[in-house]
Amino acid sequence: MNRWLRAGIGFLAASQVVVGAWALFFPARFFSLEVVGMGMAYNVHLMRDYGAMTLASAVVLGAATVHIKRMLAVVALAMYLTWAVPHCVVHVTILDHLAPSTGVLLITALGFTIALPAALLVLTVSRGGTRSPE
Repeated sequence: MNRWLRAGIGFLAASQVVVGAWALFFPARFFSLEVVGMGMAYNVHLMRDYGAMTLASAVVLGAATVHIKRMLAVVALAMYLTWAVPHCVVHVTILDHLAPSTGVLLITALGFTIALPAALLVLTVSRGGTRSPE
């Protein structure tokens, strides 16, 4: 169980590092993605703030990966889901500018950003996950 938990949280941390660094250091390139800009006006300040906050979440997820303790894993996964669920809902409500295939791909990817941490959270708090991992 600990191996799956560590791998899953590590994947989330790595993903946040990539997205956060991209948005922070290359905000115009990040915003130019069709599924990011969504036809709105570009705002460099907002993009860099998003990148910095995403990197901050990578720190929490990274700590949970390295120090695989039950409570830290629960907090890290809850933190991630607190972002992922509303993020998905927002995108579901503004798909009209995307091609249907792009919209399906986006919602599938965003669904994964909820399903993975939710499954890891269940794994963490389940009977098998009640012991504090080494």
